[in-house]
Parts: sequence; structure tokens; C-alpha cells
Amino acid sequence: MKIPRDLTGRELIKKLRTLGYDHTRQVGSHIRLTTLRNGTHHITIPNHDPLKLGTLSSILSEVAAHFNLSKDELIDKLF
Repeated sequence: MKIPRDLTGRELIKKLRTLGYDHTRQVGSHIRLTTLRNGTHHITIPNHDPLKLGTLSSILSEVAAHFNLSKDELIDKLF
């Protein structure tokens, strides 16, 4: 499955909440999320509209690695 091209930072945060991520802090337009599933994991999401494709791809790769999934499996699960 392809990565969505028009996703905003807020929309991505809503999707990541299904994986147990919660908003822990914010500095400017960057929002830090934390999950305790499979150990503690922190990720920073820029609140941009839309997210750049490379940024989104990097975030999805990091989340997929934390949950021991491939990036395609994560995309299917979230979108």
C-alpha cells in the first residue's frame, strides 16, 4: 500500500493513538508522543499541513520498527 500524500500532523497523531501513543508534550509546532506498548517509545510529529512525504515515511519506519512490523503492515493497519 502507498503512503498517504495529503496527511496532516494532527491526522497522523489520531491514527497513532490506536497504537497506544499519547501526547506527552509540545514545543512550537512539534508534538511528542509516547507509547508504553512493547516498551517505552517516543516519537516527534511536526504539526504541519501536509506532512512532507520523507518525514512521514521516516516516522512510519520508526514506529514499524518499534512494533516489529514492516512499514507496509503498519500502513495497512493505520490506513
